[in-house]
Amino acid sequence: MGGEAGAVDDDLDRMLTAIGPRLRSLRRDRGITLEALSAETGISVSALSRLESGKRRPTLELLVPLARAHRVALDQIIAAPASGDPRVHLAPQRHRNGSVVVPLTQYPGRLQVFKQVIAPRKPKLVTHAGYEWLYVLAGDLRLVLGENDVTLRPGEAAEFDTHEPHWFGPVGDRPVEILHMFGPQGERMRVRARPTEVAVARQSHT
Repeated sequence: MGGEAGAVDDDLDRMLTAIGPRLRSLRRDRGITLEALSAETGISVSALSRLESGKRRPTLELLVPLARAHRVALDQIIAAPASGDPRVHLAPQRHRNGSVVVPLTQYPGRLQVFKQVIAPRKPKLVTHAGYEWLYVLAGDLRLVLGENDVTLRPGEAAEFDTHEPHWFGPVGDRPVEILHMFGPQGERMRVRARPTEVAVARQSHT
């Protein structure tokens, strides 16, 4: 049991260590300086430098705006697996309606991360304890949150308390691919992302 946990921790450390050089390569491929990237993302030059050199641990608050600036999917920066690895990750869970869920973490009682391909389905509002964060990788995501009904495009994110009635799925008849994070109640993810229609709509009711 301890050996399996150690292997997971080692793989996680290797994945996090590889993020810095990958970010540096993406920036250099675009031919921009740290100063220019800082102006584009709002992240300080020193934070970007420490992140690229591996001296600062990558967080979603840093990676989301960087993924948007470099115009790449978040999982391309993280190098999340396209399919489950039985040595580390759970195998992809395929559903009859065509949806696929790939668990990317195995931390019971803590933050859970999934990569999902959601097939068309009928809206059905649900509520439960916890907090969710959604990031659209490909396709268009329809999010129904209480009285709000909005569409998120690739590169957009939304977060919300799951005590509020909600449902999300693809717009139209094409699947949508998302990165889905779910945490226990109170574990709110904080990201620096441009305001979505969800945030605007919710603010108008306050």
